[in-house]
Amino acid sequence: MKKYLITGFSGFVSQHFIEHLEKTKTNVEVLGVDIENPDFSPDDFSNVHFTFENIDLLDDKRVENIIYRFQPDYILHLASFSSVSFSWKDPILSFRNNTNIFLNLLETVRRLGLSSRILSVGSSEEYGNVTEDMLPLREEYELHPESPYAVARSSQEQISKVYVAGYGLDIVMTRSFNHIGPRQKDIFVIPSFARQLALMKEEGKNEGTIRTGDVSVVRDFIDVRDVVRAYSSLFEDGKSGQVYNICSGEGHALNEIINMMADMVGIKVTIEADQSLIRPRENRIVIGSNEKLKRATGWRASYSIEQSLKDIIKYWKGMLHPL
Repeated sequence: MKKYLITGFSGFVSQHFIEHLEKTKTNVEVLGVDIENPDFSPDDFSNVHFTFENIDLLDDKRVENIIYRFQPDYILHLASFSSVSFSWKDPILSFRNNTNIFLNLLETVRRLGLSSRILSVGSSEEYGNVTEDMLPLREEYELHPESPYAVARSSQEQISKVYVAGYGLDIVMTRSFNHIGPRQKDIFVIPSFARQLALMKEEGKNEGTIRTGDVSVVRDFIDVRDVVRAYSSLFEDGKSGQVYNICSGEGHALNEIINMMADMVGIKVTIEADQSLIRPRENRIVIGSNEKLKRATGWRASYSIEQSLKDIIKYWKGMLHPL
C-alpha cells in the first residue's frame, strides 16, 4: 500500500487530492499534518486510510519523528502562507515560514536517507511582470518575483534544485497558477466574489456593488480538481529536478469573471475600486503554457472556467443554507 504524507492537510487542495485518490479505487495510506484540524473525517473515505497529526512544521524534531515513523513513498507539500496580500503585510513571517518549513522536510528526508518522492508546489507568481509577447509563460523563462510571497516560492524552487543535484533527493517542482474551486476560503478573490453574489441573491437583490482591487489584471484560472490530477500524474511520471506549470493555458480578466458570475446568479453588478485592496506591485497578466506537463504525463484539463464558476457559486449558496 502506497503511503502519502500531505502537509497543509486541512486546506481545500488537500481534501480534493484525497477525493481524487478515493476515486482511483486504489487503497492508499495517508498521514496528514497541519497546524489546523481538518473539517473532514476518515469515515468519509473507504479507499483512503488517513490519520492526522497537528504539528507546526517549524518544529524540526517532531517533523523528523513523524516522517521516520511513517516512511512515506510520496510527500505532497501544500503547507504555506499562500496569500500574496498577507506577504506584503508581514513579509518576514511569510518568507521565514514558507522557506523554513520546506527546508525542515528536505533535511529530514536527507538525514533519514529516504527515497520519498517530494512534490514541491510553487506558484505562477514567481514569473513576475511580463510583456504580452512572452505569453504563454514557459518553464524555461527567467524568474522575476515581484512580492515577498513570490520570492519565497522562488527560493523553495532553488532549494529543491540544490537538494536534487547535491544530495540526490527525488523532487518534482510545480509552478501552480491560480486554482479555484468549491471549498476555497473567501480570503481569495474568486470565492470572495461568489460569496458576495450569493448573499445578494439570498437577500432578494437584483443588483449590487462589489468592492474590489484592480479588476483589469488577467489570470490563468484552473480548477482545483484538475490541479490535483496533475499532482497525482507528476508523482508517477514527473522527472526529478524538473519544473512543471500547472495551468489552463487561458487568461481571464477579473472584471470578466465577476460579470460571468453575476450573469449566472441573475444580478446586475457594479464594480467599485477599493484602493486599500490594491497590492503594491501587481502582475498585470499571467497566462501559462501547460505543454510540458501534457508531454510528461498526458494530463489534460477537464473543467471549463464556466463549470468551475458554477460549482463555486453552488457551494457558496449551500453555505448560506447548511444542512
